[in-house]
Amino acid sequence: MAAAKREKLGADTEVSVAELAALLSLSADRIYQLIRGGTLQTVKRGHLLLADSLQRYIATINKEPVSDEDMKLERAKQAAEVTLKHSKAKIAKLEADELEGKMHRSEDVAAMTEDLIYAIRGALLALPGRLAVDVANITSAAEASELIRAEIFKVMRELSQYKYDPQKYEERVRERRDWESFAAEDEENG
Repeated sequence: MAAAKREKLGADTEVSVAELAALLSLSADRIYQLIRGGTLQTVKRGHLLLADSLQRYIATINKEPVSDEDMKLERAKQAAEVTLKHSKAKIAKLEADELEGKMHRSEDVAAMTEDLIYAIRGALLALPGRLAVDVANITSAAEASELIRAEIFKVMRELSQYKYDPQKYEERVRERRDWESFAAEDEENG
């Protein structure tokens, strides 16, 4: 019988998961765990480079034990990352709520309230000019008082018609954020 030809092992020698598991006295499942964890890398489905895999596995088992301080730092880092992700998610939700008109920033509410106050101020300051001629032609104080009261009620009725306008808040948000391009995009999309 002819002797089996020996293959030389080199940097490009490929082995199957089962062969590597047998060489390392591990199960195939453990090899797949190491692949999923990024410790080992496949060259094609179910095959790895022997030399590279051995070096990576040895490096993993020879790692220095992690000190308590390093573990604390790692835990603190992970906690900070989680907090940052939660904060970013919260900010994104608030921005989405604002854009959908479900929430308004205090500065937008203050600006809209200021606009309403200026409307009231303007209506009240216009009263003397609107009433001057009519009041001058009235002979009794009671008639003048009644005319002034009627005009004030008229102004109050006009102001009571003030309604929340989501479009105005949306305009303020866009103006504040300088989102003219966003408005153009909305018009294009219908």
